[in-house]
Amino acid sequence: MKRLIFLMMILLMADAAVAQPKKRRNQQQTDQQQRKSPSSAMSMRAQISFPTALDIPEEVVWRRDIYRELDLTDDANAGLYYPVEPQGKQLNLFTYIFKLAQNGYIPVYEYPTDGSDNFSPENRVQMQTILDNYHIYYEEQNGKLKVDNSDIPSAEVRKFYLKESAYYDQANSSFHIKVLALCPVMLRDDDFGGEATQYPLFWVKYSDLEPFLNRQTVMASSLNNAATMSMDDFFTLNSYRGKIYKTNNAQGKTLLQLCDGDMDKMTAEQKRIEAELAAFHKTIFGDQAKRDSLDSIAALDVKQNKKIRSKSSTRSRSAKASKSKRSSSTSSSNSSARVTVRRQRH
Repeated sequence: MKRLIFLMMILLMADAAVAQPKKRRNQQQTDQQQRKSPSSAMSMRAQISFPTALDIPEEVVWRRDIYRELDLTDDANAGLYYPVEPQGKQLNLFTYIFKLAQNGYIPVYEYPTDGSDNFSPENRVQMQTILDNYHIYYEEQNGKLKVDNSDIPSAEVRKFYLKESAYYDQANSSFHIKVLALCPVMLRDDDFGGEATQYPLFWVKYSDLEPFLNRQTVMASSLNNAATMSMDDFFTLNSYRGKIYKTNNAQGKTLLQLCDGDMDKMTAEQKRIEAELAAFHKTIFGDQAKRDSLDSIAALDVKQNKKIRSKSSTRSRSAKASKSKRSSSTSSSNSSARVTVRRQRH
């Protein structure tokens, strides 16, 4: 009887295990795999060692998202391009991103044909797909992708698309420009000597990339080779230079599309947007010209008050001096009047 009861208990426990929701079982398996995965552990260690910056607050009174095109041959951005091939631990930006994505440390997302960005899980793309699409030679060893440094097309990636957000945080009354995403752009020359064709490879979120950028340095000056900074500081301090090619708008069009393909109009529009950003940043705490004029008026008032006070003090001193003179003369006359001569009787 006891044996029968024991068997029934075993059967009930087995049924309960089978009856466990499939979603919960899958979640448990995923958690176990993530704990065993070296890439997730490495990412966690990186985030602990190099804490990332704060995200943009959900409620801000003013914000504008801007897309820029960074030319890595420009002297201001050249530190992100050189060295073209790895030299020891020194890597350029694309090679570093490529290796991180290849080893599964950061996710990458597909670049849509309309030039927008979509960081939903459905839009995530596998690195092997990118290697196949752009004919980058690789090998598979023990289920892992291996790409030699000579096969990484870092020399061809001469541009980056960058998405940034300029916003005003009313909580602490501060203005910020934060980088949100990067997209390497590969330029491949035409076989017939024509203009190089641009191939945007993928989007990567800056928040995923930021913990790792603290480990790589970039040259901060061409005149002083000892002046270096981390790649994260390079982007956080907005040391990059790039032309605006798109802003978030209701139509989802680029500046060139909004200007009907007219390059002169697009250049004028770029300057206008840059001027708007500069003006907003300059006047966010009030018109500087008005503040300067008010300060000058206040300075003049102070000077005038000093002059008035000096005049009044001079007048008071002169009044006191004249009063003292009058009092002294009066006292002398009074003293002379009190002097009498007594006549003696004979």
